[in-house]
Amino acid sequence: MVATILLVEDERKLRDLVRSYLEQAGFTVLSTGSGAEALSLASTAAPDLLVLDLGLPDVSGDAIARELRQAGTTPIVMLTARTSEEDRVRGLELGADDYVTKPFSPRELVLRVQAILRRGGQAADNGVSSFGAAELVIDEPKHVVRVRGEVADLTPTEWGIIVALASVPGRVYSRFELINRVRGYEFEGYERIIDSHVKNLRRKIELDQGSPAIVKTVLGGGYRLGLTRDD
Repeated sequence: MVATILLVEDERKLRDLVRSYLEQAGFTVLSTGSGAEALSLASTAAPDLLVLDLGLPDVSGDAIARELRQAGTTPIVMLTARTSEEDRVRGLELGADDYVTKPFSPRELVLRVQAILRRGGQAADNGVSSFGAAELVIDEPKHVVRVRGEVADLTPTEWGIIVALASVPGRVYSRFELINRVRGYEFEGYERIIDSHVKNLRRKIELDQGSPAIVKTVLGGGYRLGLTRDD
């Protein structure tokens, strides 16, 4: 099935250029320079991924990302002229799956879009894994995570992190290993970026304070799954 990309960029020349690259890569592309129209298209067209410029003239990209995250888990790649690590981390904390600073290579953007969609669509054939007496259940063929029977709405990056940690319960994964497992490449600031994604993941899957932590931080090491696999 051909994936549909919603491209939101107010600079017309850049929007047309990126659209051309995405279409050459085989995607169906909807595009707009308006934040308000982007919200409408996201609701009616249900795109598979959003490429979102943060510097829009009417509705801020931050506000759009925040609203989309409240409504669902559509992957978001943010485009911005903001280059500081703090800006990148803030964007990821809003729920972005990736963050591309201007100027950028349209070819690289396409590769990042493809990587995120592959990650979101991967489904293993090894069935369902249960942890902590079924407190956590990962159904890879159906691409579903359940906590106490409730489905957790995870972004592709969050899904990639929990699947990586659950692949060997108890094993400590460094931030470097996790960024390569879920992104396939490393980039500046990856430690803070993984921490932001883990923070978002924990908000969605951690249980009450009396229960064991699902994702544990290992000082000086990284992260590990805090639950054991059920027999």
